[in-house]
Amino acid sequence: MRVPFARLHPEARLPERMSAEAAGLDLSACLGAGQTLELLPGGRAIVPTGLQLQLPPGHEGQVRPRSGLALRHGITVLNSPGTIDADYRGELGVLLVNLGSQPFVIRHGDRVAQLVIAPVTMAEPYEAAPSGPPAAGRGTGGYGSTGGFGSGQTE
Repeated sequence: MRVPFARLHPEARLPERMSAEAAGLDLSACLGAGQTLELLPGGRAIVPTGLQLQLPPGHEGQVRPRSGLALRHGITVLNSPGTIDADYRGELGVLLVNLGSQPFVIRHGDRVAQLVIAPVTMAEPYEAAPSGPPAAGRGTGGYGSTGGFGSGQTE
């Protein structure tokens, strides 16, 4: 599948697939040559890419963190995954947060996130009557009721 990207700024870098089987395309910061953006611990910012994504109908873009930035520096996508709708035509920005303990400097051209293009099922909600008691007791205990994290049960 070929997906068009328009450069809104001449310095913008097109997304890159870093290996043949990589699911995501790496997105790069477009700050202007020589420009930087500092993310303080606990800070967040929208990092511009200088790109406009032109998705076909029935698809979405999912903006996800880069695992190396998350592991080494605590840098992640705040609303992960961030969703880009097929009809959005503004500049693609990446909402990053610094969960690390040190300031993090983003430079023009740095790879800051990855973009996965995925098909979307266009569900049509409608009102229905409650379905009655949950099957096998599911849904009666709330979050973590099947023994997962925070339920007080051990595995």
